[in-house]
Amino acid sequence: MSNINSDLALFNELVEALLNEEEKNPVADRIEADKLYDSIDLSLNESAMIDDEFKTVLRDVLISTPKTATNLFFNQLFGGRQGKAVLGDLLAVMLNNSMYTYKVAGPQVGIEQEIIRQSCDLIGYGSQSNGTFPTGGSMSNYMALIMARDVKDPSCKLEGMRNPLVVYTSVESHYSNAKNVSFAGIGRNNIRYIQADSTGRMIPEKLEEQIIKDLEDGCIPTYVNVTAGTTVLGAFDPIDKIADITEKHGIWLHVDGAYCGSIIFSEKYKHLLKGMERSDSFSYNAHKMIGTPMTCSIILVKDKKHLHSSFSNDADYLYQTDGDDFNLGKTSFQCGRRNDALKFWTLWKSVGTKGLRQIVDQQFDLADVAREYVSNHPDYTLYSFEDSISICFNYKNIDPTTLCTVLYEHQITVVGFGSFNEDTFIRLVTINATNSKEDILNFFNVMEEFVEKNPQVLTKSLSFS
Repeated sequence: MSNINSDLALFNELVEALLNEEEKNPVADRIEADKLYDSIDLSLNESAMIDDEFKTVLRDVLISTPKTATNLFFNQLFGGRQGKAVLGDLLAVMLNNSMYTYKVAGPQVGIEQEIIRQSCDLIGYGSQSNGTFPTGGSMSNYMALIMARDVKDPSCKLEGMRNPLVVYTSVESHYSNAKNVSFAGIGRNNIRYIQADSTGRMIPEKLEEQIIKDLEDGCIPTYVNVTAGTTVLGAFDPIDKIADITEKHGIWLHVDGAYCGSIIFSEKYKHLLKGMERSDSFSYNAHKMIGTPMTCSIILVKDKKHLHSSFSNDADYLYQTDGDDFNLGKTSFQCGRRNDALKFWTLWKSVGTKGLRQIVDQQFDLADVAREYVSNHPDYTLYSFEDSISICFNYKNIDPTTLCTVLYEHQITVVGFGSFNEDTFIRLVTINATNSKEDILNFFNVMEEFVEKNPQVLTKSLSFS
């Protein structure tokens, strides 16, 4: 068996190699999927591998894995690397606590609860609020849906679904909503997709029209999911106006802030969440705007009794000491779970709330740089709007799917594309707060240089001509 000290020395050596590689080559050399197993030795064998060969294989794996922390990665709703958060995650790995009881987690329980308490205060929830750390934004939405279901149909926990429950979400909302209604036993045919306006925001009037129709049809409106940062345009549904409707009809209101809910830390942009304190639940992902390592998702509930009602289950072999407030397994979906709170706490503790505010605001500043560049350049067409860190555009009428693919295949930059209504476009996400204005301008520079030197990608798509 290996010695932990030598393994940590190897870890440091590999990390140094990775950082050097990221500096020299911000985009990883792409391995064709059908050539992967011929390119790297990923096989698992009967015999042990000698140390030098093992180190070589690990280095090969690291170097060829897509680099999500560099200044040319703009593809997903996460990116960059906050050092103090990485430190916390590494410490969590070394401690290897599970977060279901105080007996096995100790002070880590207090760390998680402090983050939840402070987050609830930022939203404007009262003293009865609480929350937990699910495994991701999709699970946060699922937990909110389960609580809403149990409020409307308490007997379903014992008897199963018997009533025609209906849920509502924007056509621009996250795809997890469709999966979640299936998992919850509500059924995919009972989700209503509400029309969005020209900027991607749910239209409250359309929501209420649908609710009234469902009531007339004998259905039970149960849950409304609003989005704080839609996946493509980064739009914010009008929470305040939608809360007027949910309060009127007695419907659970959940704010899916997985992408941009972290603006609760920003004094400048918090107005985009106006009315959030009126919601029944709110979720955000610190591994997105805050920049912690994945995953770090938080769901907050205005009244903690719903967490206990939907997720608590007695287990004598597990809950043997301390009270429910310190045995976090009583309010989480799963039993054993890793410590996702420590990495967020080490970052928050080190930079303060003011530092988190700067991290969030920086992303909007970078988005302004990108939007200004696109708006002032005649070869670009802008499709997105202010108050968003998603900058959607096309360049020289080049088919965006083609351009994004070719840029990736040639290791130029990693950026994705998206669609809204009839338009398809490149989607640049400025969620990496460690980037600078120069990094954003460099993205456009490397893309333009590549197009100039590779005219074959200039094939125009009829849909953009």
